[in-house]
Amino acid sequence: MKTNKGTIVFIILWLSIFLYPLNTKASGQETPSGIPISDIEATIDEYVDEWVENTVAGVSVEVIKNHEVVFSKGYGLADIDQNMDMNPDETIMEWGSVSKLLVWVSLMQLAEQGELDLTDDIQPYLPDGFLTKVSREEPITFLNLMNHTAGFEDNVFDLGFPTPEHVTTLEEGLKVAEPNQVYPPGEVVAYSNYSTALAAFIVEQVTGEPFYEYVENEIFEPLNMNHTVIHPTFSGKEDLMEKKAKGYVLIEPSVFIESDWFYMSMYPSGGVNGTASDLTAFVQALLPMDGESSPLFKEHETLNQFLSQSYAADETINGIAHGLWEYAGAARGLYHGGNTNSFSSHVHLVPDEEFAVVVLTNQAGEMEINYGLTELLVGAERVEQEVMVQDLPPAIEGSFLATRRPQHSFIKLYFDLMPFTIKPSEEDKIEVQYAGFTGTYLQTSPNTYKLVEGDLVFHSMKQLFVQMENAKVSKISTSISDYEPYPPGKSMPYVLIYGILASIVALYFLVIPIILLIKRIRRQSKHRMSKVSIGHGILALSGTVLIVNLLILVARMLINAGRAYSEVMPQLVLNGIFTGIAGVAMLFMIVNWRITRSTTKEKIMYMLSIIFIVVLIILMSVFQFYR
Repeated sequence: MKTNKGTIVFIILWLSIFLYPLNTKASGQETPSGIPISDIEATIDEYVDEWVENTVAGVSVEVIKNHEVVFSKGYGLADIDQNMDMNPDETIMEWGSVSKLLVWVSLMQLAEQGELDLTDDIQPYLPDGFLTKVSREEPITFLNLMNHTAGFEDNVFDLGFPTPEHVTTLEEGLKVAEPNQVYPPGEVVAYSNYSTALAAFIVEQVTGEPFYEYVENEIFEPLNMNHTVIHPTFSGKEDLMEKKAKGYVLIEPSVFIESDWFYMSMYPSGGVNGTASDLTAFVQALLPMDGESSPLFKEHETLNQFLSQSYAADETINGIAHGLWEYAGAARGLYHGGNTNSFSSHVHLVPDEEFAVVVLTNQAGEMEINYGLTELLVGAERVEQEVMVQDLPPAIEGSFLATRRPQHSFIKLYFDLMPFTIKPSEEDKIEVQYAGFTGTYLQTSPNTYKLVEGDLVFHSMKQLFVQMENAKVSKISTSISDYEPYPPGKSMPYVLIYGILASIVALYFLVIPIILLIKRIRRQSKHRMSKVSIGHGILALSGTVLIVNLLILVARMLINAGRAYSEVMPQLVLNGIFTGIAGVAMLFMIVNWRITRSTTKEKIMYMLSIIFIVVLIILMSVFQFYR
């Protein structure tokens, strides 16, 4: 019997439905976490609706799958007072540290052109004597800058300003804000805005044009990113300012206060303003179709190198891919987040799945959508132990400090009070507490721990690798930062002791002027004061001025940490002046002590004042309130 060819084809197709069921995963129409693309809008709507206008003012979300934008939507308000809706195509928002990706792409472009090598020492590319605080003999390479392993301490001063008046050129900004080098290059991951801005300055030196012009010509124009500006004051694209969202800080659920916009001299580190759609166009350029080159690079190999791992503390944990963080998800991810005083952002790529998520919000420090929604779409790593429990070393414990912190400024006190604390939980688990958040980690192999549950702040540190030296923890590594033991004399017990002493001293010098004034009134002005009494009055007043000055300084930094150093320098100088006055008064008292006719009670008060001023000066020196 003859069989019609059409009948055979029909039978084969019919059988394939049962033998090889068609599904969204087989056709590549799923998110990495397994959500069908056909359900993505309903899924995102349901998730975002819980948070928008409750804990976040507004958000734009875009999703890429198989080289297409499969989702684009704005939620909430770009301007609460004007009732202006969020629009991914039109609403301008601050990208924060996502801006750094433009720097790393620029370096890759120049490396591709042979203008530099990523393993080169950066010093020959800089003007002579440009870096004045480098303390190590080992060279700093471009890879060190990209991997945040150049060894620089953090510096909060002169990073960003609420108004554009303080903005200088990139070169001047780098000179003013140069940090100390506190680690050997290549050994410690300490996130560095300075490193990124320094790399952008080298791009200027190599190309002979301002970095913002280079980015405009080599990245924005080829990708038609017409609604994005990198110039720190919007120069040349002032019209975009009219479409910029207001930024907010959450006070309590559904209560937002408007916050300042962010202006930077070191703008390559976090000064880009643009739409979610333009950011998506940039991300799409990093996920070209098979056989096609990225419009950002001439060679596909350059893109492959850019997205490959460039640093990891150990092979058992994720690391860094030339400025992008590796992510332990259902598939290997690459991401970068960003925060300013008023905005937050998140970009997450899954190259093997041809998938990406872009999130921009006008909410400072937002996590539920930036991290929570992203994890919903990209999935989480399945955490399992790789060896028998009895083969694992005992769980670690202790308190540690982030390597990304100021070490030569009074701001270091804030970081000293925010330890990364670890304690054993169960036989094979540890509990980590950081900044008021808690995460539980499972030891999956010797010295490697992976997150099994915890707050969203641990989204970027899902894996820990513990390095030991002489049977003690020498360093704890995550993909985004390292943590080290407290320096001698600076652990939490010491800090608490310092805090108690500081409170007693502060209370004393706030009360003593009142006591002396009452005493003077009772004795009446005709009573002649002794030389020791005069010296004591000057010493006590100096101590009071120092305490009041410190309280004002701390309050100013808590209200707005984004300050120029010039704004706080007068108060630091004031500390030095009144410390000197107190020292002279103390010496005057000691010299005239033998000839004083003071009562025993008065001598006790004099001694207390001398002791407390010495303690105050020591505490101010320890916590660097003179620099």
